[in-house]
Amino acid sequence: MDFSTILQPENIQLYWDGLVNSLLLLATSLLVGGLMALPLAVARVSENKFIQGPVWLFTYVMRGTPLLIQVYLIYYGLGQMEYIQARWDDSWFWKWFKEPMFCAILAFALNTCAYTVELLAGAIRDTGHGEVEAARAIGMSRWTTMRRILLPSAMRRSLPGYSNEVIMMLHSTSLASAVPALLDITGAARQIYADFYIPFEAFITAGAIYATLTLMLVGLFKLAERRWLAHLAPRKH
Repeated sequence: MDFSTILQPENIQLYWDGLVNSLLLLATSLLVGGLMALPLAVARVSENKFIQGPVWLFTYVMRGTPLLIQVYLIYYGLGQMEYIQARWDDSWFWKWFKEPMFCAILAFALNTCAYTVELLAGAIRDTGHGEVEAARAIGMSRWTTMRRILLPSAMRRSLPGYSNEVIMMLHSTSLASAVPALLDITGAARQIYADFYIPFEAFITAGAIYATLTLMLVGLFKLAERRWLAHLAPRKH
């Protein structure tokens, strides 16, 4: 294998542009999906079926269908509907659907939101009864208990599971290249392969970038777990 072509300045720049787009897609999707997941997780554990039901349906559909299909449905489905295209220039909201990055972020945010909702909902259900009883004993309302006790505790305890979701989302950003005009790490490798016919070098380099990013994320989450889950670690005698 000869990596001299990969090390050419224009190809390094191509991978760099793909890396920036992949990280932007990952960070924005996680931020938007996480913000949406907080109220939906509270609704998911509600005893009211009219509140819980729609959230369950949303998470079931998003987790039960492939992410690539969701990307296609939003970009080639919603984004190409005549009703929406006719309003691209008249409505600030609909015009975003002609942007490849927006369509990809929307698909990824909805997908990670569904998984995060179930992670948080499961952590809320597993909260010890003693914490809830202590909150009630000092006069906290149900909403105050959720806001100050249940949600913070659930977010800390779901860190290990959420780290897996973040890493899976990082790897899933490789599907963004399915959207035209959107260059990610995998898209950069495909372009170099198409230009120079060096598939092994192109995709090995992309794989090395993903592996490096994964290692960095694992390290960051390990630090976060030591910071916020130290009280759950087994005591050393």
